[in-house]
Amino acid sequence: MSEGVIGGMSNRHRHYILFMVTLVYVVNYLDRQILAILLPLIKAEFGVSDSALGLLAGPAFAVIYATLGIPLAFVADRVNRRNIIAGSMALFSLMTVVCNFATSFMHLLLARFGTGIGEAGTGPSINSIIADLYPPKQRATALSIYSAGLNIGLLLAFFGGGWIAQNYGWRAAFLVSGLPGLVLVVLFLLTVEEPKRGHSDGLADETDAPGLLTTAKFLWSRRSFRFIALGTSLSSFGGYAAIAFVPSFLARSHGMSPAQIGFLLAVTTGVFGFIGTAFSGVIADRVGRVDLGRTMLVPVFATLIGAPFAPVFYLSPSLAWTIVALCIPSLLGAAYLGPAYAATQGLVPLRMRATAAAILLFVLNMIGLGLGPQTVGILSDLLHPRLGSDSLRWALLSTLITGLAGGFCYWQASRTLHKEMMSVART
Repeated sequence: MSEGVIGGMSNRHRHYILFMVTLVYVVNYLDRQILAILLPLIKAEFGVSDSALGLLAGPAFAVIYATLGIPLAFVADRVNRRNIIAGSMALFSLMTVVCNFATSFMHLLLARFGTGIGEAGTGPSINSIIADLYPPKQRATALSIYSAGLNIGLLLAFFGGGWIAQNYGWRAAFLVSGLPGLVLVVLFLLTVEEPKRGHSDGLADETDAPGLLTTAKFLWSRRSFRFIALGTSLSSFGGYAAIAFVPSFLARSHGMSPAQIGFLLAVTTGVFGFIGTAFSGVIADRVGRVDLGRTMLVPVFATLIGAPFAPVFYLSPSLAWTIVALCIPSLLGAAYLGPAYAATQGLVPLRMRATAAAILLFVLNMIGLGLGPQTVGILSDLLHPRLGSDSLRWALLSTLITGLAGGFCYWQASRTLHKEMMSVART
């Protein structure tokens, strides 16, 4: 992405906006996933089951987050997206701070509902803005850089959250993680402007935004989108379950402390994951220069390369081999996000983009976040009478099946993606 001007906006300025929305995603994921490193301490204080922890980590957040994302995106296709992002960030940061004051499991559950309400407004609007800043052949790179913000958020959540929780308690970790977002809201409003819709594609924004049902029908008519939505849902099923329960697995099966777990996951999921997520988009844009459908082959190969390491990670009795086996899946685990987001933005007209992203996120989060942690928690409880503390490792390993199924869906999407994207570009 060389220095220049696209659509009246300098590359430097659009890169700055990309940097700022990536920071929004960092604090978004920090506030969303700080819970994972704190679950063992919450379980110990409130005496709840793995099923209850799965409810807290999954449906309590996912149902609100995914459902409200659609109406907020519907509004974002019609009004200033920057303001929606800022308002949403202020709410989810404030509700994370509120978790600090929870005196019962139910109070914490209600606060997480509030966090989900706030975070629902950021993703679709940001996807739409990035699509207006970068043309199709650079879009997967830009969206992967943005997506890598989740890895930085996880790094901060695991490392900082683990250290704070061990030394000051889990409530203090919620308090500290919520404050950066409140500061970022002010900076975001003062320095980020709303980009002109469609200028990266050279398209005029002359049509009104269609209704939600029209957008949903349009997307569903695209075979590649159906497979992308299903594939990302299946991939995130295991991903969200791992984020929620791997800290508990490491504590139970390997006797690691919160600070040790936080450091390990900060390095693997944070550093390795950032590299893999960011560069997946660079690779996707390069392989998709001639045929855009090839961009979806990147998550296919990422799935196939990472899959053999999962049994070693979850089943090895050796902590050393467990750590080694974690590195490659951490590197490749979110490689599907940038290509999937970019493909979705390219499959719809301008005024459908935020809503299209919200629909993708709705399916992804209802299945992945809504069912992944909850299913693994229930399965762990069911296996516990027979397997004891090893029940969680086997419950987590079962998600390998959904991960491989997700890879198959990306391959199916790659077969028709180029043709369907070109049909939209000509309209």
